[in-house]
Amino acid sequence: MFDIDRFIDDCRAAVAADKSHRLVREVVAQSLSDPAAVLKGLGEPTRGMLKSLYRANDLTVLNIVWAPSMTLQPHNHNMWGVIGIYTGREDNIYWRRVPGGNGRLEAAGAKALGRGDIDPLGRDIIHSVTNPIPRLTAAIHVYGGDFSAAERSEWDPETLVEQRWDPERAERRFEEANRVMVGS
Repeated sequence: MFDIDRFIDDCRAAVAADKSHRLVREVVAQSLSDPAAVLKGLGEPTRGMLKSLYRANDLTVLNIVWAPSMTLQPHNHNMWGVIGIYTGREDNIYWRRVPGGNGRLEAAGAKALGRGDIDPLGRDIIHSVTNPIPRLTAAIHVYGGDFSAAERSEWDPETLVEQRWDPERAERRFEEANRVMVGS
């Protein structure tokens, strides 16, 4: 059975031993080797959410649930991260800054992640996330810093112009996606 307290302790020990994402990735991979146990341990998701499970200066653990067809525009984290999908699927588009483009972006790659998949994200990664399926997708996200306190950017989904990350706007996106889900 997946035990969130043990998982957090293992992630803390991994960061204490190595400040990079390398050992944390191993912890996430070990836990996600049995996605059904993670699902049982965290509970069947019922709505889109961004839930903090642990937060410190050097480590944040989040349970993120994407509502059906939900998209979060391009954004960065300014710290490494490790994503582990325990139910559903998420599609990531990776972006890079356009040289001389005043903060604008261009697509640089993509990756589809499904149940049991792990994806390490470098400190400078910019990505957008879409849940392309008609049901909830859930993932554990582990970050090498205080995710809530970090200075971050997001990019307008239409113009791809950079702006300051607004956590309240992100929360509203989750709530809007939940309203759409309930209405369908």
